Amino acid sequence: MSRKVILDVDTGTDDAVAIMFAALHPDLDLIGVTTVNGNVPLENTTDNTLRVLDWIGRSDIPVFAGLARPIARLGFPSAKHFDRDSGDDPHGSALPIPEPRSVCQDTGAVEFLIETLRSATEQITLVPVGPLSNIATALAIDPSLTNAVDEVVIMGGGHAVTNVTASAEFNIWADPEAANMVLSAGFSRLTLVPLDATYQALVTRDTCARLEESATPAGIAASRFISRRIDAYDGTVTADDAAPVHDVVCTAYLVRPEIITTRSLHVTVDTTSPLTIGRTVMDTRLNSPQKPNADVALGADPQVLAELLLDVFTQRGRSEQG
Repeated sequence: MSRKVILDVDTGTDDAVAIMFAALHPDLDLIGVTTVNGNVPLENTTDNTLRVLDWIGRSDIPVFAGLARPIARLGFPSAKHFDRDSGDDPHGSALPIPEPRSVCQDTGAVEFLIETLRSATEQITLVPVGPLSNIATALAIDPSLTNAVDEVVIMGGGHAVTNVTASAEFNIWADPEAANMVLSAGFSRLTLVPLDATYQALVTRDTCARLEESATPAGIAASRFISRRIDAYDGTVTADDAAPVHDVVCTAYLVRPEIITTRSLHVTVDTTSPLTIGRTVMDTRLNSPQKPNADVALGADPQVLAELLLDVFTQRGRSEQG
């Protein structure tokens, strides 16, 4: 049986690759995609999500628009994180594929999450790869939703590697109160995939060229999105001609768990300090008195990721997309 999955996204380029992977892999049943404010404003994350699903012929997968702001903060702190008109932005406001023909559902993301998890007859995997505002709000309304979830796989945080500040990774920093709620919610299994892992699974221009050569919609789009990321990083924080595609590491993990190596740790989020707000505080002490609440990925295999991308977006992508 395929694994039932809900993706929660703030769709820019790496979310787009993760969506295509989950929508096309035969072992995954993507039953819905919820959107949240993050890489770009909510209207853009929703529009981009619809674009991606239409482009690969999966407009049958419903999209639900979620929260347009953090759960506790009056302003969204990431608004000036990127200059959208510069070459430093790996996302852009609109993905470079045609505008969507389909529309999002009338039901909101939080309502969809609550209704779906309450009525679930089998376990569902949640894969939030943006700020955790939608998931936290659903849990605030009904904490028992954790019972319907077999695993939560979060892209976020950083231990030795950060990006938006010297202490924090973007997804967690963008809504730290939400992240703290999700980490402390009591899920039976929670896997956290931070920058420490995703920066080890870089995707190269060579892989992009092979994706482009496949001539499938997914291969062409993935090549285009990843190439933009490589151009934006431009060797400044990664090796030349390669870049991280953070979110797809989470969906790849669902079918090839060995792509990451993990440690069971207790993780909390700093929600108060001006210097370290949004930092994922990972207790790596060997004698820690705190019970682990997450399996934290501290390593990832770039070869496995490249193999999966080429398999799903070229071979499988051709058969799925006709």
